[in-house]
Amino acid sequence: MADASRPGRLDQPREPRRVRLPRFNPEAFGQWSEGIARYMGTAKFLVYMTVVILLWIGWNALAPASLRFDPYTFTFLTLMLSLQASYAAPLILLAQNRQADRERLALEQDRRRAEAQKADTEYLAREIAALRIALGEVATRDFLRSELQRLTEELAESQKRARKAKKKMPSEPYDELDSDTP
Repeated sequence: MADASRPGRLDQPREPRRVRLPRFNPEAFGQWSEGIARYMGTAKFLVYMTVVILLWIGWNALAPASLRFDPYTFTFLTLMLSLQASYAAPLILLAQNRQADRERLALEQDRRRAEAQKADTEYLAREIAALRIALGEVATRDFLRSELQRLTEELAESQKRARKAKKKMPSEPYDELDSDTP
């Protein structure tokens, strides 16, 4: 029996061949595109681009006809600027998308932190309210002082009564009992 996986069999379909595309790190490409977009948004880039365009126009307008590389109404310059713009626009969009993703993550983290802080604040507010209620039931220093003063006065008064009662009583109660018996 013939092997179906063998190449060269005309009665069997071929295995689809996979095209191996180059692999790239999306994060590295994103960082690279952000770097380019950042550079293109600087005054330095605008000055350099202006200098290059002025040199291009000057060379192709003032140089001898044999040395000009873009003699036909700057068609090549237009092509180069279109090419630069066609690459710049997606790179800038990619950089903006990455920035929007970072901002979205930052907002999500800020929202989570705000929720946690709100929960902590509400918990602390409940604890403070509970402490205030508990302190309402706790005796204050002035209350304790007035109660101790009142008790001291009552104790002093009861001692006075005890002394008066002791003065009225016979000195030895058993002596009276003994004198009644013959």
